[in-house]
Amino acid sequence: MAAPRIIKKYPNRRLYDTETSAYITLADVKDLVLQYKDFQVQDAKTGEDLTRAILLQIILEEESGGVPMFSTAMLANIIRYYGHAMQGLMGSYLERSIGAFHEAQKRFQEQAEHLYGDLPKMPAEAWSPLISGQPIPNVMGGYLEKGAKAVIDMQEELRNQALKLFSGFPYAAGAAGAANEEAKPRGKGKGGGRKPRKGKQKSGDRP
Repeated sequence: MAAPRIIKKYPNRRLYDTETSAYITLADVKDLVLQYKDFQVQDAKTGEDLTRAILLQIILEEESGGVPMFSTAMLANIIRYYGHAMQGLMGSYLERSIGAFHEAQKRFQEQAEHLYGDLPKMPAEAWSPLISGQPIPNVMGGYLEKGAKAVIDMQEELRNQALKLFSGFPYAAGAAGAANEEAKPRGKGKGGGRKPRKGKQKSGDRP
């Protein structure tokens, strides 16, 4: 496997592409992403990997201008999972969802090209009426938002099941009421008490 393309970030926030020996901008880094180029952004002094920070910066710029992909509710739900016990589950779930969405889009594009040949490139606005009246970026945002809601619903279901599981233990909430119910006599009849047992009859006795 070829080594990734190294981009160095200097303290003045300038990015230097070691492959082309030239300074580049965030827009150039975005183009590398769109071209599926393997690259890594490193701190020029320490060599620290800054790739994630640069990608997040690109996402922030995209969300700030144009058509945002994530709704406010979606971003709030993501923030709530930082430091949460299910943070890893949320991250892996969204990652798999994006992968599945990407593969579905790729297959759709390949089938369309097979049936109709090379389709002319159309702006996102032209596809808006075909997909629930939403611009194209919002399709991915809505897809991920449903995925995040599924994880939240799963967490709520697990919490409810845990409460039911531990409700019978003395330290669980509501255990005192359950204990009182168990303490009540379960006899038959109106009086609630048990009927006295009759003694055994001897074999020689007759009624």
